[in-house]
Amino acid sequence: MTQHIVIDPLNRQNLIARVEVELDGHRVVEARIGNSNLRGFELLLLGRDPADAPWFSQRICGICSTAHGVASAMALEDAYGASVPPNGLLLRNLIFGADLLQNHIRHFYLLALPDWATFPERPPYVPRHSFDSRFSPAENARLLRNYEEAIRIGQKAHALLVVFGTRAPHQQAMLAGGVATAPTADRIMQAGALLSDLRRFVAEALVPDTELLAERYPDYFTLGRRPVNLLSYGMFPHPSRPGERYYPAGAVIDGRREEMEAAEIAEDVTHAWFRDPSPAPRHPARGRTDPTDDLSTGYTFTKASRYRSRPMEGGPLVRAWLRGDYRRGVSAMDRILTRSYEARQVAAWMEEWLKAVQPGEPAYTPPTPARSATGAGLHDAMRGPLGHWVRIRGGRIAGYQIVTPSAWNLSPRDGGNRRGPAEEALIGTEVADPAHPVEIMRVVHSFDPCSACSVHLLELDRTRGDRP
Repeated sequence: MTQHIVIDPLNRQNLIARVEVELDGHRVVEARIGNSNLRGFELLLLGRDPADAPWFSQRICGICSTAHGVASAMALEDAYGASVPPNGLLLRNLIFGADLLQNHIRHFYLLALPDWATFPERPPYVPRHSFDSRFSPAENARLLRNYEEAIRIGQKAHALLVVFGTRAPHQQAMLAGGVATAPTADRIMQAGALLSDLRRFVAEALVPDTELLAERYPDYFTLGRRPVNLLSYGMFPHPSRPGERYYPAGAVIDGRREEMEAAEIAEDVTHAWFRDPSPAPRHPARGRTDPTDDLSTGYTFTKASRYRSRPMEGGPLVRAWLRGDYRRGVSAMDRILTRSYEARQVAAWMEEWLKAVQPGEPAYTPPTPARSATGAGLHDAMRGPLGHWVRIRGGRIAGYQIVTPSAWNLSPRDGGNRRGPAEEALIGTEVADPAHPVEIMRVVHSFDPCSACSVHLLELDRTRGDRP
């Protein structure tokens, strides 16, 4: 006997999503993940000065905004043939690193942990699904203390971002050619004090708490599994080794490592609410953003991102796999553990980058804008591969396409009826109580979903009476 379960909205993630599964008994045999909120910035950027892009595109999301600033600035640098001085790369890494730390800390404690730990029966801990928690009372008390401390530590991560980025979220210092903030000795000292507190919390709370979770729930090393098809554009450019990144770019196809080829990226709209006269998937450089109001054509406003026609997973697990830091498996628990390990690694690198910053040395080289040019900015965000593609004509933006990590991880089926990564990961999940499908929440939350980034823009025609 089959049973249909709908979780709409999927809560405790950035924006909302809809999850539908079919159970055969207690086992998931079919899954669909969709985003019904249509928003985005690709069409808003058309006709604007290209220099606006790094600031405008950050408004796509408030939890990973600097990632869009990095990718957008890189796209313009690629278009203009511009370079960034070492100080600029160091400051860019520090700004983005601070945002990554607040994301990873907040994801585990505020968004994921309530799926596992028993917290007080009062807001903001309720309402929630009921489940059999495996933590002792003392362990639950420790997790609750760290949950509350994570809120304060997240504020310190944003304070660190502000030191060089001027504000959070949506920093204003990063632009094509580097970073506009002067790296003074005072700012370096201020950043060092904040970073010290962050490193301590990651080492003494985040990593031990995720490892405790893995000890109490070892079965989740076998739940949320999917084929080993992984993708990363790389992350954190090295300031003195051009072309090298601290997390390298690469792809893993059916468990085998290969070089990442940007030409192999494509978007498929077969099951998405977009029109396209061509049935073939498009490379983002030739992408279209043309939404349809015919909702019978698909089940989401997220396009199906594919690499060599395959659904590819991105995120901390992938980066650790490609760097050789972690090869245990590809499961829900592997994703959670590697996110905390990445926070620890990035915090350590940030200390090195801070020491390498040279007060008084330039952090910005003004680029020479081109009247006509194309460029691509490929750089991982917190959740996985983030790409910005820009086309400039007459000194204005003539085309702009963005493919976000959630357009990979939360992608729908494609023309070959291949499921997206999170949909794949749900297949086979055992749900103990269909009235409280916490197992589904745990698997989807392991991807750190952010559907705010994955949807595009709808233009309303008020002459037809369209509602806002």
